[in-house]
Amino acid sequence: MQVVYERCCGLDVHKKSIAACLIVPDSKGQPTKQVRHFGTLTAQLLDLADWLIAHQVTHVAMESTGVYWKPVYNVLEGTCTVLLVNAQHVKALPGRKTDLKDCEWLADLLRHGLVRGSFVPEAAQRELRDLTRYRVALLQERTAETNRLHKTLEGANIKLSSVVTDIRGVSARAMLAALVEGESDPAVLAQLAKKRLRAKLPVLEQALHGRFSAHHRFLVSLHLARLDELDAAIDQLSHEISARLGGRGEPATLPDDPGASASADARRSAVPTTDAPAVAEIGEAPPGAATGGGAPGAGGRSGAAYADTITRLQTIPGVGPRTAEVLVAEIGIDMTRFPSARHLASWAGMCPGNHESAGKRLSGTTRHGSPWLRSALVEAAHAAGRTKDTYLAAQYRRVLTRRGKKRAAVAVGHSILVIAYHLLSRQTTYLDLGANYFDERERDALQRRLIRRLESLDLEVTVRPKSAA
Repeated sequence: MQVVYERCCGLDVHKKSIAACLIVPDSKGQPTKQVRHFGTLTAQLLDLADWLIAHQVTHVAMESTGVYWKPVYNVLEGTCTVLLVNAQHVKALPGRKTDLKDCEWLADLLRHGLVRGSFVPEAAQRELRDLTRYRVALLQERTAETNRLHKTLEGANIKLSSVVTDIRGVSARAMLAALVEGESDPAVLAQLAKKRLRAKLPVLEQALHGRFSAHHRFLVSLHLARLDELDAAIDQLSHEISARLGGRGEPATLPDDPGASASADARRSAVPTTDAPAVAEIGEAPPGAATGGGAPGAGGRSGAAYADTITRLQTIPGVGPRTAEVLVAEIGIDMTRFPSARHLASWAGMCPGNHESAGKRLSGTTRHGSPWLRSALVEAAHAAGRTKDTYLAAQYRRVLTRRGKKRAAVAVGHSILVIAYHLLSRQTTYLDLGANYFDERERDALQRRLIRRLESLDLEVTVRPKSAA
C-alpha cells in the first residue's frame, strides 16, 4: 500500500493520559514504531511536542474525543499538521481494543492516507464560536427559567400569561414586582399595564385575582432575579460578539453590484436549488477543504469587512443579526475551504443522507451536523416562511403542503445556507426571485392543473391573455 506520510504519529487521547505511536523510517528506510505514554497537563503535552519535533514528525492524527482533544490540539497546532478524525471512521476490529492498539491503528491509517481531518477553524474563530454557542445556551436557559416562572404563577392561580403576550414584558414585570413587594389588590396591579394592554384592564383584573402566598412570593423573586442575571449575561455576550465582528451591521442598502440590474434569468441562477446530495462525511472537512482560515481577526481582515458581511447576510429573508453572527462563527467568511455549496450543506447536515442497498434508496434522513448551525438555520427558515412576497416564503409553503412544517424548515434552511455561501464567496448582495418564481417556472403545468380543477366542477373554461393595457 502506498505510503503518504513517512513520519507520522497516532494519538489515543483520554482525560488523564495519551498513548502515542510514532512511525518513522530507520537507517535502512524501513518503518519502525515507538510507543510512549504522556500525561495531559500542559508541561507533559510540551514533552509530547518536543518528542514529535525531535523525530521530525509532520502529521499527527487523533480521535475527536469529547473536549479532551482541545488541549492537545492547542499545543501541537503550530508544530505539525494535526488531523482530528471522526472516531466512527477509524474503528478497529472488535475484541482487539487497547490504548496501544488504538494509537497504532491510527498511525497506520494516517501513514497510508486513509483518514481525513475534520474542519477545525483557527483560534480566533474558535473563540467566537464559544461566545455564540454560550449565548445560545443562556437563551435556552432563560426560556427554561421563564417556563418555571409560568409554572409558579399557575400554581398561585395567577393567570397573567393568559392575558399578556410575554410575562417578561414591561407591564408584566411591573405587576410581578408589585406582587413580590406585597401588593395583592388586582385593581391596583392591573393599573400598572401600559399602552395597548390597558384595553384589557377588566380581564387583567380577573387574571390577577389568585392565591399568591408567601411561598409563591419567594419563588417569583428568585425567578425574576435569575432572569435579570441571564439578561445581563446575554447582553454582555452580544456586546463582546459585536465588538469582535467590528460592530453589528444593521440591515441597510448596500452598494449596487455590477450585475444588480441583470435579467430575471441571471438572477435565478444566483439562487441555487435545494437538491444538494450528501457528498462529504459529517464531522469532516469536505474533499479539498482547508483546515483553517477565515477566522475573525485572521489574515489581516478589518472589522469593517466583518460588519459588511453581517449586513450582507441580513439581506436574506429570515436572517437577523444573531443568525448572521452564528453563520459567521460556524462557517467563517472564507468559503474557499468548501469546494462548493453542496459540500457546505452536506458538512452542516442540511441535506438528505445517502443510504442505498441492492439498488434501492432507503432512508434519506438528514445526518448529524453542527447542532448550533442547524438550529439557527431552522429558526431563520421559520422566520422566512412568515415573510411576504419572497422566494423563501414561497418555497416554505410549497414544501409545507406536501411534507409538513419540519421538512419545510430544513429545506428552506438549506436554501439559506446555500445563499449565504454564494453571498460570501462572490461578495455580492441578495437578489430575491420573488414569490411567483415557482409559478412562472411551471406556468404551463400550473395552468393545465387549474383548468382541470375548474372543469371537474362542470365549468367551461376559456383562457386568454390579459390585454396589453
